[in-house]
Amino acid sequence: MNLIPADPTLSGMPARANQPAPAPAAATSGADAGDSTATLASSAPAPIPPVISSSPLATPTLTAGVASVTHLTEKLAEYMNAADLKKVKEAYRFSDEMHLGQVRKSGEPYISHPIAVAEICADWKLDAQAIMAALLHDVMEDQDVKKEELIERFGAPVANLVDGLSKLEKIEFQSQIEAQAENFRKMLLAMASDVRVILIKLADRLHNMRTMEVMAPAKKARISSETMEVYVPIAHRLGLNNIYRELQDLSFSHLYPLRYRTLAKAVKAARGNRREVVKKILESVKNTLAMANIEAEVYGREKTLYGIYKKMRSKHLSFSQVLDVYGFRVVVDSFPNCYVALGTLHSLYKPMPGKFKDYIAIRKLNGYQSLHTTLIGPYGTPVEFQIRTQEMHRTAESGVAAHWLYKNGDANMSDMQQRTHAWLQSLLDIQQQTGDSAEFLEHVKVDLFPDSVYVFTPKSKIIALPRGATPIDFAYSIHTGIGDHTVSVNINNEPASLRTELRNGDIVEIVTDANSRPSPTWLSFVRTGKARSAIRHHLRTINLPESITLGEQLLSHALTSLGINPELEEHLVERLLNESSAKSLDELYADIGIGKRMAALVARHIFGLRGGESASAPVDHNSAAELDPVTICGSEGVSVQLAPCCLPIPGDSIIGQLRRDQGLLVHTGDCTLAKRQKIKEPDRWIAVKWGTELNRRFDSRIKLLINNEKGILARVAAEIGESDANITYVGMDEDKEHVLHQLRFTIQVKDRVHLAGLLRNVRRVAGVNRILRERS
Repeated sequence: MNLIPADPTLSGMPARANQPAPAPAAATSGADAGDSTATLASSAPAPIPPVISSSPLATPTLTAGVASVTHLTEKLAEYMNAADLKKVKEAYRFSDEMHLGQVRKSGEPYISHPIAVAEICADWKLDAQAIMAALLHDVMEDQDVKKEELIERFGAPVANLVDGLSKLEKIEFQSQIEAQAENFRKMLLAMASDVRVILIKLADRLHNMRTMEVMAPAKKARISSETMEVYVPIAHRLGLNNIYRELQDLSFSHLYPLRYRTLAKAVKAARGNRREVVKKILESVKNTLAMANIEAEVYGREKTLYGIYKKMRSKHLSFSQVLDVYGFRVVVDSFPNCYVALGTLHSLYKPMPGKFKDYIAIRKLNGYQSLHTTLIGPYGTPVEFQIRTQEMHRTAESGVAAHWLYKNGDANMSDMQQRTHAWLQSLLDIQQQTGDSAEFLEHVKVDLFPDSVYVFTPKSKIIALPRGATPIDFAYSIHTGIGDHTVSVNINNEPASLRTELRNGDIVEIVTDANSRPSPTWLSFVRTGKARSAIRHHLRTINLPESITLGEQLLSHALTSLGINPELEEHLVERLLNESSAKSLDELYADIGIGKRMAALVARHIFGLRGGESASAPVDHNSAAELDPVTICGSEGVSVQLAPCCLPIPGDSIIGQLRRDQGLLVHTGDCTLAKRQKIKEPDRWIAVKWGTELNRRFDSRIKLLINNEKGILARVAAEIGESDANITYVGMDEDKEHVLHQLRFTIQVKDRVHLAGLLRNVRRVAGVNRILRERS
């Protein structure tokens, strides 16, 4: 890119008054090494040249320059009419006036940033409303411009876009993480109603990442981590591969500058060593395709530095062992010629077995289509080829932005847009079922995994799911009602566990029952955000009375331990609800009952509201264990569960674990699993005790070592029945010599005394050598 000359005037726009003197512009490199002189207003991804395009070769450097809108206007004039261009100029004047005197940390006028963001959007040929919002995107946050004023000046659509991009007003959040999560939630929900929000936000983040050299190292690392964790997956999910790759490399350069520079130096050296090989492959491929009468453009391409680094880390390779640093892209003129070109290349070089992927027949989740094949090139070097049409190429590079249409009705939407629309609608479904911003962001991030598996319904419809997804994820992806009532699954016409990880090509059939309900254990293995949020929503609503009762009991115990009357005054309840963002006291109790809030922390906050020590004072992690024990009656339902690892029964010493959105899980005091988890999360454990009236039976496991003789199983089972216990499971293991057997029973008993009597009775059975209760 060329440095844009200083030109503070624009035809039809006023010159900036009192413009600050130009300062060094913190512009960084783009996706290619040739972008190292990019200016603030030049941020379009470069087109793929007919030669090897390279990754950034050095840490971004500062380049002198000042703000100019000339280049932006020239871009807009290519596709905008005069009326729309006039509206954009009005938005520029307003933004220029609002940011007058404001400068960036690098010293240049702040208006240069909105101009640069608008330029990136102009490269996608977004409409006038989006360009206006890009120019105005910081006026609400930085200059306290009200949304009503933007509606009056520029219309509701532009104001809504700017509002979706602006951070929240200064609200007292409990933590920086909660504030950030709420900002993401607001942005993603705005994006669900208008995808232009996220396109402008990605352009904003891209320019900020390009100009971060003046930031402190800690802030660069924090912003880069956030970019890698949230914005990179969103760019990939929307098919914006140019932005996706550049954001990855920029984040890598700021997170690990030494590794970045070392790898860049190695790539530069390797580029010279492999130049002849690449040139030979390029010529051979072009000649072979021409002889087959296939019109095609052949480009050489180079893996991004982050792509190389990720492969080295995941496969434990040195740089010299990463052979496929280079690849080639073949862009043909028609769909059938993709497969013809594939056959032609396979006749030129031998394909590597198992390295062919047809993303044309089954496109990726973000709409990407190409044929991928890896061939053994000259000197035994593996070389990857991507074969696609021009239309597929536009989609691959610009994703949803390549099909920009604003029309009403799904009939006018491309397949890419329909897929994106379906995903955005799923965000709204998740929001309706999610309790808070952090949880919403957690669910959405789960859905941003780039790797997918493709499975089939019994009617041959393809369903794309994240890698590692289970039949429960599949059921919820079809409909929430199907997921809620799932009881079993058949995979490839064979019964399978609901925990089974689905694989490409599986045919999945869900069996439902109207009386079935989601199980809390499903949360331990589902992968999609939609399934996770739907299960949690169901557990919250169906068990609401139990959760409220448990939460009230837990909070009462916590308040009593601090010497506070558990009866809360009306004015105190009002302040507590305002500061905790709960809509009612019952909702607060329910949150405590399902483990979403900690009773000890809420009690400490109430103590602070009543004039005691500060609510923000550190809480002793052991304080939860010092509270009066919570009474367990065994009939609390799903809100209180007995841990399957140790199966506690009345008479056992017990301890309770508050799990997020899953209520209280009761372990035995000597459970090894509980001891390990208590070290990791000490503040989620509370003291519990058995109640006095227990009108139910409890599961317990016993193990017997018996002689291998006739009738032994019948005698043992009969004695268990005589001891007034019910058998729910029996299993047998035999040793190699077939002399002794191990019998395992799951039985239902009243309490520890009942179990001890049963063990004594069974031990007297002839042929039983040993019997004991089986622990975790």
